[in-house]
This record gives sequence, C-alpha cells and structure tokens, in this order.
Amino acid sequence: MAKDEPTVHDQTNILPTGRLLVVFGALASALLITFIDQQSIGVVLPTIGRDLNSSSTITWAGTSSLIANTAFQVLYGRLSDIFGRKVMLVSSLCLLALGDLLCSFAKTGPQFFAFRAISGVASGGNMALAMMVVSDVTTLKQRGKFMGILGSCVGLGNAVGPFISSSFAEKVTWRALFWLLCPLAVCAALVLYFLLPPQTIPPEPLKAKLAKIDYLGILFSSVGTVLLLIPISGIGTEFAANSPMVISMLTIGAVFLLFFVLTEWKVAKLPMFPFRLFKKPALAAMMIQNFLIGLAYYSILYYLPLFYQIVRQMSVIQSALMILPVVLPQSLASIASGQYMSRTNRYGEVIWAGFSLWVTAAVVESRFSRTFPLAGMIVVLVIQGAGVGFTFQPTLVAAQAHSARADRAVVISSRNFLRSLGGACGLAIASALYSNTVVSRLPAPPAVPAALASEIKASVFSVPDLTGLTESEKDAVLDTYTLASRSVFYFWTGCICCCWLLMFFIKDKGLQRREETQEAKKATDAEAQGPVGESQTAATSGMEDGEGDDTAAETGDTTGSDVEKEKTSTNVRSAQRDKEP
Repeated sequence: MAKDEPTVHDQTNILPTGRLLVVFGALASALLITFIDQQSIGVVLPTIGRDLNSSSTITWAGTSSLIANTAFQVLYGRLSDIFGRKVMLVSSLCLLALGDLLCSFAKTGPQFFAFRAISGVASGGNMALAMMVVSDVTTLKQRGKFMGILGSCVGLGNAVGPFISSSFAEKVTWRALFWLLCPLAVCAALVLYFLLPPQTIPPEPLKAKLAKIDYLGILFSSVGTVLLLIPISGIGTEFAANSPMVISMLTIGAVFLLFFVLTEWKVAKLPMFPFRLFKKPALAAMMIQNFLIGLAYYSILYYLPLFYQIVRQMSVIQSALMILPVVLPQSLASIASGQYMSRTNRYGEVIWAGFSLWVTAAVVESRFSRTFPLAGMIVVLVIQGAGVGFTFQPTLVAAQAHSARADRAVVISSRNFLRSLGGACGLAIASALYSNTVVSRLPAPPAVPAALASEIKASVFSVPDLTGLTESEKDAVLDTYTLASRSVFYFWTGCICCCWLLMFFIKDKGLQRREETQEAKKATDAEAQGPVGESQTAATSGMEDGEGDDTAAETGDTTGSDVEKEKTSTNVRSAQRDKEP
C-alpha cells in the first residue's frame, strides 16, 4: 500500500507574454552567471594549482564542486515545494556570491576546494530552480521553446567563462574572476527578488514546513555520495586500491546510499527522490540518460583543455578558443530544438538526432592525437556541440511530458541530481583513468630524465616543462599524455553509446495538455482585458473549474475568501488526479 504524501501546493502561475519575457530574461541571466562560474576554472586549473602549491590535487576544485552540487541537488525540488521557488532561488544566488568571494581569498588548495564546494551547492540550486520557475510560468507546449533558450545559456556560459578566466589569469590574477562573479550574483538575486511573481503557497506555520523535510534522505544521500566519490577519484594515484581507507569508504558509502534508497522508497513521507518515477520505462530511460550525459559532458569541459595545453602545446587562451566549437553550436542547437518542439509538439526526433550526432563525434574524437588535423578537430567538435544541444534540454522537456504535473519540480531536481551525480562520478573516473595512464605508461629513465619523470608523477595535471629535452624525450612524454587523454575519450564514447541505445525505450507522447491550453488562453484574455477584466476572469474561472479543472490553482489571481477556499480544494483534487495521469 502506497504511503500518503503531505500536500504539495501547486505553484503554477501562467504569465501573460509581456510579463513572461521580463521574468524569463532575469532567469536566463542568473543561469548564465551560474554556468560562467561553474565552467570558467577548467582552463586555469594548472595556473591555480601552481599558485596554491596543489598541482597534483587541483582537479579536486572541479570534483569538490560537483560532489557538493550532487549531494544537495536533490534537495531543491522538495525545499522549493515547501518554502517556495522565489525564496530558494534568491537564497541560492546569495550563497553563490559568498562562495565566490571566499574562493578569491583562498590561500591553500584545501581551502579552495572547500570554497568551490560552497559554490557547487549554490550552482545546483540555481540550475534546478531556474528550470522549475520556467515550468511554473509556462505551459508544456511553450516550455520547449523557453527551455531551449535556457539551454543556450549553458553553452554561452561555457563559452564566455573560459575566456574571462584565462584573460584574468594571464593579465592580472585568477582571483579577479571571483571578484567579478560575486557582485554579479548579488545583482541577479536582487533583480529576481523584485521581478519574480509573488508566491502562491498558502501560509503555513514554520514548524509544519520543517516537518515536511526529508532529513534522513539528506543525511544518507550527502554522506554516501561524498564517501563514494572521494576514493574513486584518487584510486591509483593518491590512494592504493587495496588500502583499508579506500575499502572502508567505498563500503560505508555504498551502505549509506542503500539506506537512502530504502528511505526514499519506504520511509519518507515527502521523498526528495521518488522512486515511483522509475515505474515508467520511458521516464526511467531518460533519468539514466541524464546520468550518462553527466558522466561524459562535465569531464569534456575539464579534459579537452588539458589535451590542448599539454598534448597540442597550446596556450591557455588558445585552449579556451578550442572550447568554442563545442559550446557555440550547443547554444544554437538548443535554441533550434526548443523552436522545433514548440512548433511541432514533438521531441523524439530531436533527441534521436542529438545522440546520433554525439556518438559519431565521440567515436572520431577518441582518435585525436598530436598530429590530428586542427580543421578536422574543429569539425568534430562542432558536431559534438550540436549533439549536446539537441539532448540537454529536450530530455528534460520529454521527462516532464511523461510525468504528472504534480511531480514537475521533483522530476527537474531528480534529473539534475542524476546529471550532477554523473558529472561528479565522471570527473572522478576520468581523473583516475588519466592519472593512472600517465603514471603507468610514462617511459622509465633514460628514455625520460629521472627528474622530469618524478615531477610529472607528482603533478600529473600540470603542463610539464619540456625545455632542454631532446626530440625523442619530448615525443615520449607527449605520447604518454596522448594515451592518457584517449583513455578518457574512450570512456565518453561508451557513455554516449549507451544513451543512444536507451532511446529505444522512449516513445514520443507529444507536448499538448488540455488544461494548460485553457490556462494559456485565460492568461492571454486577462492581459487583453486589463486589471478589472483580469480580476473578473480569475474569479469566474475559479467558480467554473471547481468540478474538473485546476485552472484556478494555476492562475493564482483569484480574490476573496470563498475563491481562495475553492482554489485550495482544487489544488488537493488536482494533486490526487495527477498521481495517475
């Protein structure tokens, strides 16, 4: 027998077009700042590592951020259901500003990793909550278009971030990046505070809200995730695979995640990660796809710059330029996919095309080498970027089409949790593959000078100093790093091939919902009639739709005590009905 869940208040508030564009512009700006923060440090990690004397462990800057992002990502869906999207989003942006400010003053590697973890917690919130707010203020048919534009902000942030960070690193200091991002995050929080529509959640005592939080789920998921990912990322380089510490952390982490599964399945009254979502094969396949996308995509943004700087001997700015063939087509493809979905009410063809392009590019990318033609590399990266753009946001829109409207927020947070978990695992696995390949395949002296070999093994992720070496010695070192990069490229290829195979479980259900069409029409009518007509229309809709529709709960514009009671009762009936769409 299924356990009863506490009431989740519907926060849908379909906005008229003019107001929607203003709100959406603010949300897109916040998401852009978030992705600039998240993806800007990849190209300057070697510089930061040298400055903080942490070259051998500097990849933990990315891993710690993604671990924190993952551990807390799943919280945001339920916390926003309880406390409201607006409160959580503004708070998350303020936390990002704090994390960036602390990063700018870090003196040691561990300090920097800890502060990046704070930023990671905030980044996860900003990404999830921006998408939730868009889902609240748009119909399912409109959502593809607006989610596509949000997806372009991901690509734009990935494009702009490396240039900003590399310019600061070469001309001033890498710390200036965080001095820039901190006030930008504060400004975004202030803008959203004033522009986001008022909350539609009925007032509840704080004690009642706190009682809905899944504390056991928070504990088990966060501790289990951290205990698993720390040893995975360091196996073979920092930790011996058979060391008691590694075995203990992996075992305890697995046990905690098992407890998390049992808690969400059987114990939690309002689970952060409802496993009933996996009862539908299509939705389960899309959730697994997002985990695999995370495995591949996040490590791409960290290990392609390493390949350019070490194997191809490019400068920091040149390696940032070589990210553009991925992220710019990603932005354009994301916008195009959104337009296609909104105009045709379909998403299947877009996702099929995306994974097919990505698989093709990944197979060729695994053959990148020191002599691979630069023009050919750019073509492959453009194809890969288009594939990413056709899959990132369309898979989210498709997941919402396959789920009940009452699960909208938790579908977004669960999808983002799995993608972030994949990203953290992907970085950890890629770090282990890369570093172990360098250590195991680096030729022994005299093929490579003993001093240089020791330096490389101590600082695997730093650009080695090849001055004074003979051509054969340079070839030996660079060929070793080529093999290390390819080991990561093969890993990406396998992940995306699995995503392509999972498409056979997904059937296109379309994007049209009857009730959302009615809500959009009423929002347009209200905008045309003006304030007086809007009030009358909202009140009338609350009276008319009490029997079978939840439009009164969607508009959030009704007034008067009787209408408020009607809206509340409608919310309850809507939530019950949506559990069985």
